[in-house]
Amino acid sequence: MRRLLLSSVLPLAFGVLLGQAVTAQQDVPGLAGPYLAARSAVLEGNHRIAAVYFETALAADPGNPVLISNAVFAHAALGQWARAAVIADMLPPEASAQELVNLVRMVNLVMAGDLAGTRAAIAAGTGAGPLIDDLAMGWIHLGEGDMRRAADSFTAVAADDPLADIAYTHLALARAAVGDFEGADAILSGDEFGPLSASERSLRARVEVLVQLDRRDDALELLDIFTASLPDPALLALRARILANPSPAPYEFITTAEQGLAEVFFTIARALSGESGSSTLPLLYARAAYGIDPTHSEALIYTAELLRAQGQYSLAADAYAQVQPGDPQFVEAQLGRADTYFEDDRQDDAVTVLSDLARDHPDLPTVKAALGDALRRTERCAEAVEAYTAALDGVDITQSRYWFLYYTRGICFENLDDFASSEADFRQALVLNPEQPQVLNNLGYSMVEQRRNLDEALAMIERAVAARPDSGYIVDSLGWVLYRLGRFAEAVEPMERAVALLPTDPIINDHLGDVYWMVGRKREAQFQWQRALSNAPEEADAIRIRRKLDIGLDRVLADDGGVGGTQ
Repeated sequence: MRRLLLSSVLPLAFGVLLGQAVTAQQDVPGLAGPYLAARSAVLEGNHRIAAVYFETALAADPGNPVLISNAVFAHAALGQWARAAVIADMLPPEASAQELVNLVRMVNLVMAGDLAGTRAAIAAGTGAGPLIDDLAMGWIHLGEGDMRRAADSFTAVAADDPLADIAYTHLALARAAVGDFEGADAILSGDEFGPLSASERSLRARVEVLVQLDRRDDALELLDIFTASLPDPALLALRARILANPSPAPYEFITTAEQGLAEVFFTIARALSGESGSSTLPLLYARAAYGIDPTHSEALIYTAELLRAQGQYSLAADAYAQVQPGDPQFVEAQLGRADTYFEDDRQDDAVTVLSDLARDHPDLPTVKAALGDALRRTERCAEAVEAYTAALDGVDITQSRYWFLYYTRGICFENLDDFASSEADFRQALVLNPEQPQVLNNLGYSMVEQRRNLDEALAMIERAVAARPDSGYIVDSLGWVLYRLGRFAEAVEPMERAVALLPTDPIINDHLGDVYWMVGRKREAQFQWQRALSNAPEEADAIRIRRKLDIGLDRVLADDGGVGGTQ
């Protein structure tokens, strides 16, 4: 991929530049406190707080180029492009952050619909950098009514092989924007330039193109192929809209040059996301895409995903919340918002979001399944069973991909001590996915704990171990079923391996202690029980472990009526 013009300035803005500001703050009254607060916010990736404190620091030292550039970045990272531009104008021309300033100014030009100014900035070398600028020129030409030059621009970018897919996709979108739907489909289908990498965005564009060509059946078939494995709510909604309208609705995916320019920023943001491991540049580009095109909800959702990756849960939740009801991406945004709340330890808020979503979208099994997951994670298992059941009622239960619904409902039944229902769900999950190691392990372990069908349980867990030999929990299950079967010597090796894989798990250490005791290694058993206690087991488990340390496993088992009785 081409050289990224901002790849050096952005690390500088949050690294070397901050270091340079230390000298300045020592000599300026009132600067030290805000600077240190801003620096702390930067290190934590908190753009909102950083913006506040950099501006406060600027009030104490208005001409400091380091503070200016960092304030510009913080506001850009928040999507506050107008404010970023105001502060950018304070930066002297010789400052090292001009490339960031150029990006901010270009985004503001496009947001204002000033295509001539955008073209002039690119021609002067003060655009967003070659990666963006070259694609942008295609859309600028289109906005000026020159489709031939637009096509030439995209084709020229495509000559840079790593960018060919992106450039040809944008050429297809440009053709569709001017009503050349046959030409657009020739590219999107792969007929003109060969197969292109597919994305949800390009899929939606092609579906809309096919509808314009009176090929509704082809559009629906394409959607069915994709939603069969991934029931995306936005794609399902698009399918429903097509079915509900016998006459083609107007093409509306991208119809203006400004929308095309927003798509350039979004496309490059996605393309860069895995390139360097940093989310900094993709975040700015995603913010730019949404700033330019406020209907680009995918850019907003991607912004939220990047903020989540940075641990900026409050900002991420705010971004998801900006997607409005009625938007095709609303359901996806709310699902992401709920996940963000879980990551931010706001479980009740997550459940509320999903409950409201399930109420408002009763026809979406995906939403009910997500609600079930949230209720299960918050130990509201009876309610979770209802949600999972509702989800199963809305899907084709013969499809293998729904094994997980039976599996998770089975876990809830087990937590409710309804072992018959739990086993039925686990077995149905295995019908749909016969060698799924999690299900094999859970069903096998459940039967072990109930001390029944131990031979069948052993066979299941052995299959699970063969599939996941590095899973400490599954290997523990193997050792534990051997223990239940009285095959204590055979249980030692898998139980030791389980502890090696999960050395801080209290239950697995407890299990190893029991096994050691039964093979006569009592001092080692006591060590494992002490180790289990040091890893904070649940109180009921801790009480039992202390009893074993006080009176020995033999007497504990005698009180319980036989081998087992631990987790």
